[in-house]
Amino acid sequence: MGYIRPRSLAVFRQLLAAAVLVLALHAKDHHIDAKCEFDAIFNFGDSNSDTGGFYAAFPAQSSPWGMTYFGMPTGRASDGRLVVDFLAQALGLAFLSPYLQALGSDFTHGANFATLASTVLLPNTSLFVTGISPFSLAIQRNQMKEFKARVTQLRFQGKDTKGLPPLNVFGKSLYTFNIGQNDFTSNLAAIGIEGVKQYLPDVVNEIAWTIKVLYDEGGRTFLVQNLAPIGCYPAFLVELPHGRSDLDEYGCMTSYNDAVSYYNSLLKGRLDQLRPQLPQASVIYVDTHTVELELFRNPTHHGLKYGTRACCGHGGDPYNFDPRVFCGNTKVINGSTVTASACSDPQNYVSWDGIHFSEAANKAIAYAILSGDYFSPSFPIGKLCDLQPIG
Repeated sequence: MGYIRPRSLAVFRQLLAAAVLVLALHAKDHHIDAKCEFDAIFNFGDSNSDTGGFYAAFPAQSSPWGMTYFGMPTGRASDGRLVVDFLAQALGLAFLSPYLQALGSDFTHGANFATLASTVLLPNTSLFVTGISPFSLAIQRNQMKEFKARVTQLRFQGKDTKGLPPLNVFGKSLYTFNIGQNDFTSNLAAIGIEGVKQYLPDVVNEIAWTIKVLYDEGGRTFLVQNLAPIGCYPAFLVELPHGRSDLDEYGCMTSYNDAVSYYNSLLKGRLDQLRPQLPQASVIYVDTHTVELELFRNPTHHGLKYGTRACCGHGGDPYNFDPRVFCGNTKVINGSTVTASACSDPQNYVSWDGIHFSEAANKAIAYAILSGDYFSPSFPIGKLCDLQPIG
């Protein structure tokens, strides 16, 4: 869909909150259980949906990450919950455990294969050289296949399967995708927009192939988020080359956002081509880009204050982002000790650290997804599930 009406997200948030309150009161009064067609979520992605996988493999995260909701770092790249957390809550499910987390995991209602810095395409470099995760989409896909195989084996052997899902869960789950940002941005500074465009068809083909593989494994419902408007990200406004003429009236870089829109059109087109090949599946393109662009452009219309300024960072106005010292870190720069600290009001920011969304923004995005207005083709998630409060 096109540009969303100002205040539409805020209005929908109020309506959905009222609806789930009525549902909760009805359930309490009549002793009924909320119903949902989906028993689990299996998520594939990067830092935008990683609930702790990367830091399970490479422990390092410290405060102030997680300060808003969890009160401690949980491996999420935000001050609190992510969109996938809110989706799980809305469906009445527990937060997804990372597949890579050895202790305290519960996979009864799904698993999260996402890791920070992951790409769709296999990386041709090392984590310790460029920071790109080794857990690309192909690895995540194979982890999912292994997960299903092991669950099946353990249940047939009569072994202890506490914390594992039933065998019929794989056909009654949401398979969610929020990945591709690192494929798009990791080479931008080096080869430019036109260079990146050369391999974007490979990115969307790999996503389509993964959906086909998961379909063959029994998956039937796939939600694929498109890419965010990275031309509005504080980090990229600082790091990527651009001139003043490239900035639109909202302070976002037009050329980079146009390139993202090009990728999103490729992704939508590829999913349109895939859909007839999977006759029993719902393959849904989720236009979160439109929602995110609106939040950056008009934060005050949605209960926020700051669009292109990071909450946790260093440098002050206009972007509060310094690539020499990331959120939560302290470094000596030009002889002075500086700390990239968090603001006291992250609920007023779209951007948490210049690269990732705040919990407040993630909640607004989740509300928009749950409205069903950003699905192509249409998909009645509100009819398939009694949506629960996500406050």
